Amino acid sequence: MTDHQPRLAVLIDADNSQPSTIEGLLDEIAALGIASVKRIYGDWTDSQLKSWKSALLEYGLQPIQQFAYTSGKNATDSAMIIDAMDLLYTKNFDGFCIVSSDSDFTRLASRIRESGVKVYGFGEQKTPKAFIGVCDKFIFTENLRRAQNHKESATPKIKADDKALLSLVRNAVEDTADEAGWSNLGSVGQKLINKSPEFDPRTYGYKKLVDLIIGLKIFEFKASDPFSKSQIYIRVKRPERNPKK
Repeated sequence: MTDHQPRLAVLIDADNSQPSTIEGLLDEIAALGIASVKRIYGDWTDSQLKSWKSALLEYGLQPIQQFAYTSGKNATDSAMIIDAMDLLYTKNFDGFCIVSSDSDFTRLASRIRESGVKVYGFGEQKTPKAFIGVCDKFIFTENLRRAQNHKESATPKIKADDKALLSLVRNAVEDTADEAGWSNLGSVGQKLINKSPEFDPRTYGYKKLVDLIIGLKIFEFKASDPFSKSQIYIRVKRPERNPKK
């Protein structure tokens, strides 16, 4: 008997996405579940979308044609929203991946989550906070592009005065701590996503959460099993007591 893998519907707004991110995007989605549906929306008679042609063939994306009926109106968004709702009503999917930096999908993401279905957003760092905030998790495509090009940041992006990041991580640790102040690293990671859907260690130049937390330099670590290190626990460093004279 095999473990159930979440079935995902991947809906891509071609007008607000870049083909240069598609490999990293699908790799990221594969870690979340199975992309049972992969549709990409746009006016394919528009020469500006020619760059998507090779990606459509290589990655099995189903192009959905949507003509622009009126100048200045984005008919692509409407087509994506209608299809998303049709797919939601089938109750065949455990999650939706909405690929766009457009705030027009904010209400759609909210509606899907109201049905108890996960929403994963993918977009550029310019994506409005309103859309990011209604997703269960939001991944910046700049991070996917860096990973795809195998160019990890040579130097961490954490600044000594990055009080917002420090406060976010510290609060997540304290919220999940036991009586001795220790928190399971996995629980901390989930709490960070709950508090800030766009949180991603890669944004700060780190591949893993544990490396970012080490970089903050205010936490101490222990493993439940020092040989396997299967469970890592962290807590805020305690001040050292002066030895008695």
